Amino acid sequence: MIRFNNDYCCGAHPLILKAFERTNPERYPGYGVDDWCAKAAGMIREAAGVPEAAVFFFPGATQANFVVAAAALASTESVIAADTGHISCHECASVENTGHKVLTLPNVDGKLTAEAVESCARRYVESGEAEYITRPAMVYLSFPTESGTLYSRAELEAISAVCRRYGMLLFVDGARMSYGLMSEANDLTLKDFGRLADVFYLGGTKCGAMFGEAVVITRPALARRFKARMKQNGAVLAKGWVLGLQFCTLLEGGLYFDIAKKADEQAMRIRRAFLGRGFAMSGSSPTNQQFVLLGEEQKRALARKYIFEDEGAVRGGLSVVRFCTSWSTSDAEVDELVADIAGL
Repeated sequence: MIRFNNDYCCGAHPLILKAFERTNPERYPGYGVDDWCAKAAGMIREAAGVPEAAVFFFPGATQANFVVAAAALASTESVIAADTGHISCHECASVENTGHKVLTLPNVDGKLTAEAVESCARRYVESGEAEYITRPAMVYLSFPTESGTLYSRAELEAISAVCRRYGMLLFVDGARMSYGLMSEANDLTLKDFGRLADVFYLGGTKCGAMFGEAVVITRPALARRFKARMKQNGAVLAKGWVLGLQFCTLLEGGLYFDIAKKADEQAMRIRRAFLGRGFAMSGSSPTNQQFVLLGEEQKRALARKYIFEDEGAVRGGLSVVRFCTSWSTSDAEVDELVADIAGL
């Protein structure tokens, strides 16, 4: 069976495995106070144009999401997210479990709009009942979104401006950051995130690492005692150098971006194959996740050889099916799928 159901189904890029082997006999201090984490943090600061930012390495993205929310928000504050946002529907209420309400807004092709965010913030300000409801104090968005779509620079600037106007933090979930940055449809850079967001992260787990995410905090007040929050929530890895080493390997020579570019290209081949065969796509994703409308017969035919995500029926006997490529997706695998799509 060939897997197209997620972008973390393989272990790690071979260069990371070689780095593990090369450094395995060496001894390091624990909990991220090592040379590899320091070097990786410096590389990230330089790439994002934020020389004063604090960088923290997490084992996983769900931990990053709820620890950031817990550290940033007072007990009477809440976070705005799209109704399709990862913290809204895929993390078992982890943010709510820290005591913070998630205010969900209708998505537009997977995205929040500045207008919807401002309307939500304005409702609180004009409610006249500020002591009875939570104050929206953070905006959470994903890049790319869970629908594989991208915010443009203009859209991100508009949302950031609303956040500044209403005293809210902007937090960007970058679990698939490299796939977004390397899409041909993208006009954002890491420096834009450094300029416009208060917190964002570079995903590793889905982007070539064995595991790990690098959280970048550009607001000094939020960074204070942040690692204590991580420790309190079990998010500080004792063998922290393993995370730093992986990000150094990914960022050295642009590997992080090169392998993502290839994955996006593979996904677009799959998209063109479905469109060429007359199938309709769900959404306009230009990244490594592609969503197609298939009938039961087509799903059964492809399921004989491929593993994919069936996201459920929509209308007329059709279902939304997700095909997801990754840094590890081979030309041969995509060639085979493209040929089988042509035969449906």
